[in-house]
Amino acid sequence: MILLLKAFIMGIVEGLTEFLPISSTGHLIIVGDLIGFKGSSFNVMFEIVIQLGAILAVVFYYRKKIFDSILNILPGRWGFNLWFKMFIAFIPSAVIGVLLNNYIEAHLFSSFTVAIALVLGGILMILVENIFGRYGMDDMDNTSIGQSFLIGVAQCLSLFPGMSRSASTIMGGLVAGLSARAAAEFSFFLAIPTMFGATVFSLHKGISSMTSLEWQALGVGFVMSFIVALFAVDKFLSYLGKHSLKSFAYYRIVVGVLMIVLITAGIVK
Repeated sequence: MILLLKAFIMGIVEGLTEFLPISSTGHLIIVGDLIGFKGSSFNVMFEIVIQLGAILAVVFYYRKKIFDSILNILPGRWGFNLWFKMFIAFIPSAVIGVLLNNYIEAHLFSSFTVAIALVLGGILMILVENIFGRYGMDDMDNTSIGQSFLIGVAQCLSLFPGMSRSASTIMGGLVAGLSARAAAEFSFFLAIPTMFGATVFSLHKGISSMTSLEWQALGVGFVMSFIVALFAVDKFLSYLGKHSLKSFAYYRIVVGVLMIVLITAGIVK
């Protein structure tokens, strides 16, 4: 029951943070440290797999557009162009992620590294929005192949836990010439192949050793992340229509600095 309760909490955290530019992985690591959900190979896999629940919330939220894109998937049609651009953007982080996955899991999944990334990422968000955030294309469907690749390169920053996949791709979108809302929508669609790939890769590594209780915990976390993320996506897009990203950047910096202080004082390990 304790494991299922922890999975329930982690699912809520994942759903709330996956699409906000504040790092879902970072928050999962920090909350996992606070509630004692850490250390085993299952915990690392759990944190990756439940992200798929949040991604399915995006699939459901954009179900009409996704369905229409599938109906127009032939070369030359808009659906083919949409998913080809997602594929181009997916390539950089997929290649680097496979090459560095073992090193990242072994050395970078800690509250301290996350805290550093939260602070640095927050500062970078402020700089990028100040320089590139005044103008931007409002329709993500008009993104070019070159812009898509640039966003994909920016997504590589998210391989460092705490940087945030959402923040990295939104910043990449701003640099590429998209508005914050269009960059966020591009980020949502790019998350679909990215997180499906990461989930399959992670499950392939650890599925054979999972116990019945761990399967139940994975199910609880998965369902909760889907439900909460469905609510968070809509609210985030509405927020971007009226506000800047700076509030998220300030939040990252405050949380990161607080975590560094707590870790340095020995209160959090």
